[in-house]
Amino acid sequence: MLSATRASGMNLRGGHLAQRLAILVGYRGLLYHLVQRDLKARYKNSALGFLWSLLNPLAMMVVFSAVFTFMFPSHDIPLYPVYILCGLLPWNFFNAGVMASVNSVVGSAGLVKKVYFPREILPIATVLSQLVNFLLALVVLFAALAVLQGKFTPWLWMLPIVILIQTCFIVGLGFILSTLNVFYRDVAMIMDVIILAWFFLTPVFYPLDILPKEYLLFGISWDVHRLVYILNPMASIINTYRDLLYWGVYTQVDFFLRTSITSLGVLAVGYWFFTRYSGRFGEEL
Repeated sequence: MLSATRASGMNLRGGHLAQRLAILVGYRGLLYHLVQRDLKARYKNSALGFLWSLLNPLAMMVVFSAVFTFMFPSHDIPLYPVYILCGLLPWNFFNAGVMASVNSVVGSAGLVKKVYFPREILPIATVLSQLVNFLLALVVLFAALAVLQGKFTPWLWMLPIVILIQTCFIVGLGFILSTLNVFYRDVAMIMDVIILAWFFLTPVFYPLDILPKEYLLFGISWDVHRLVYILNPMASIINTYRDLLYWGVYTQVDFFLRTSITSLGVLAVGYWFFTRYSGRFGEEL
């Protein structure tokens, strides 16, 4: 049986993509168990349990609304609680998914060194557990839309597609970062700083209009708004959520397609990078 397991491991490390994906599907029971484990660990010894998935975004919505409505009322945004939730919830999903996946392999060192299984399950499981929290938090957003008489339009059918694209982007980053963290443990600390800077560079709590429309650099006039969406996939993703949930209109197809291609590209590169070095995880850990 041990030799069969080793053979399976050799086939996985050296096999084609279709074989790897087939083996990954075969371990879906383990994936489900790891997602369940992460969710239970998150709310262990918590009196409110999964209710925190609803209360946390609600509390943050109140804080941001109070700060930017009463303390800094420079931008009059209608239904600001809905506006902030449309940006904050996707960002929280991104932030939690990326930061949790960084330590997904290192945090399961004992499992990696003792048991054979497709290692890519680890970052996938951490992201999927954060996806569950995100989906629960969307209840707060839809409740706010209903209470504040927001816009429910037929374009909401695109919401699952947007969530899928964002999840692919996060999983791709998770593959890359979790691999780097095995070899360089500074990655988690560096990402703390990067994520904070990324947050302020993304229009989560402020409208993109506060940035200048154009900026002259090296004698060339640059379209700042367009560059933000092109260079920052999260800006484009959050803009898409707002188009569908806040403005109630169809999203800008060109930006969404570009972001979708970028997300799938990050997923493909991340998966290749992860599987290229996953065979060395055991000795490094």
